Amino acid sequence: MNEQDKEDKTKFPIRSFVIRSGRMTEAQRTGLDSHLEQWGLKLSEHTLDYAKAFGNENPLNMEIGFGMGDSLVTMAENEPEQNFIGVEVHSPGIGRLLSLVENKAIKNIRVFNDDAVKVLKQCTAEHSLSRLNLYFPDPWHKTKHHKRRLVQHSFLELIHSRLHEGGLFHFATDWQPYADYVVKLMSQQSLFENVAGDKLFVAPEDYGRPETKFERRGQKLGHGVWDMVFRALPKEPLK
Repeated sequence: MNEQDKEDKTKFPIRSFVIRSGRMTEAQRTGLDSHLEQWGLKLSEHTLDYAKAFGNENPLNMEIGFGMGDSLVTMAENEPEQNFIGVEVHSPGIGRLLSLVENKAIKNIRVFNDDAVKVLKQCTAEHSLSRLNLYFPDPWHKTKHHKRRLVQHSFLELIHSRLHEGGLFHFATDWQPYADYVVKLMSQQSLFENVAGDKLFVAPEDYGRPETKFERRGQKLGHGVWDMVFRALPKEPLK
């Protein structure tokens, strides 16, 4: 049994994130205190009825680790006929997102302040998501920390079970070794196909990912960004 198999068998005992204490602005605190009750979703031991939470049955998208919320808000504004669930563990980002949602009167965003793996496993019905976005997750640069990377074989199995057939997994990183790692990982499974084929990478705007100010700043310094989109395939029946 190799190390990857051992990791998969433990079913996510190691967190892919570290909750860092950070100072919140007054606007972020107001957003968190005043609007989380209205726009927030709570972790449950049972599958949640997302259609009830949104008041409609529009296609459902999830973004894991939305940071300060800029991309999520832009996507929700650009696609009002879609519903968006944001999952984040850092309170300042949640507070800022909620302030933006309130100020812009956005109706198609709901938020979890919790661990994305728990949200997927406990609250999200099988084959209910149209798209899952994972933009710029922590790459855990050191080799000894690679086990903390969110994208593992077991994570791919989990999100495949939550995406409907043909649903999309959009991954973006500004750390080339992480991109190479995902390319290799995806070549070892049969649950997803790369929509770009042998080209591997896609233009983010073709799949709705907005460019961030941090990304633009990095590009001016010569930093690259790698976007990959994978389509969920029918799971092969057990023989």
